[in-house]
Amino acid sequence: MDSFIYSIHSTIPIFLVMIVGWIIKKCQIIDDNFVSKANKYVFHVALPVLLYKDLSKADFVSQFDITFVLFCIIVTTIMFLGVWGLTELFMKEDTMKGAFVQASCRSSAAILGIAFIQNMYSDAGMAPLMILAAVPLFNIFSVVILTFKAHEEGFNYPIDNTSYINKNSTNADKANINNKSNNNKKAILQSCMNIVRNPIIIGIFIGFIASLAHIKLPIVFDKAVESIAQTATPMALICIGAGFEGRKAIKKIRPTLIAAFIKIIGLAVLFLPVAIWMGFRNQELVAILIMLASPTTVTAYIMAKNMYNDEVLTSSVVVVTTFLSSITLTGWIYILRTFNLI
Repeated sequence: MDSFIYSIHSTIPIFLVMIVGWIIKKCQIIDDNFVSKANKYVFHVALPVLLYKDLSKADFVSQFDITFVLFCIIVTTIMFLGVWGLTELFMKEDTMKGAFVQASCRSSAAILGIAFIQNMYSDAGMAPLMILAAVPLFNIFSVVILTFKAHEEGFNYPIDNTSYINKNSTNADKANINNKSNNNKKAILQSCMNIVRNPIIIGIFIGFIASLAHIKLPIVFDKAVESIAQTATPMALICIGAGFEGRKAIKKIRPTLIAAFIKIIGLAVLFLPVAIWMGFRNQELVAILIMLASPTTVTAYIMAKNMYNDEVLTSSVVVVTTFLSSITLTGWIYILRTFNLI
């Protein structure tokens, strides 16, 4: 019962803030222009600052466990690449692929991880190491996938791998194919540049360096960073609620439910037994559970929106996984406790 109550207290307030965003949009307190500007603020300012703050203040060195870190890195890589590969095979609608992969794999690890473990064990335990291993990869893989699957005209060059030069090609055909080849090279270069310049990646990199170098900001600047970081989650939640389009979301209910199943059930079914077989217990196992089965992070919507992917599908998955995770996370904890694993 305690686990259920904690899960409710962790997820329902998030859901309620989304509802507030939807209500104030309907009451015309905010409009589409405000939501658009707020999305850009979260993506370019608040979220990078939040990631910098979380990573720079985490003590990775004192609790470093190479086996645990490698497990989180390898599992994160497998689940992103695996879901991406299956999505390319089975999903026909190309414009939804990037959003689907990100929403299926990207957890609220940094937001829920430390709080969840502290509630159960009175200290953060292995959560910082999980954040070190998984959260940067969550963001890096998301940026890569969203960059290459962006569907807004002009964001990326079209890539056409079906053309080829043969002995029967005319000079005009060869020139056309060469132009397409040049466009493909430009597309790859542009995508790589977008990844390097992404504010999320920059925030992670600076935060990680600050943690390793034990760089501490003066109190005045540290408080300013803290204040900005605190705006990321509530602002993102309000934007999700305000931007939620029920009619469009209903049309995408099938991919929404599939992504939600993968996020809060499927990944844990696949990888938790492996973690148990490898000997992970207590705080380690709870940290892995949060990495695998916590709801899709609200920042996934911000990234999908700002990187020209399907924000409607993303917001739908965020809403559904947030609403259901109080039940599924409680169920996972109950199972693990029943077998004396945590």
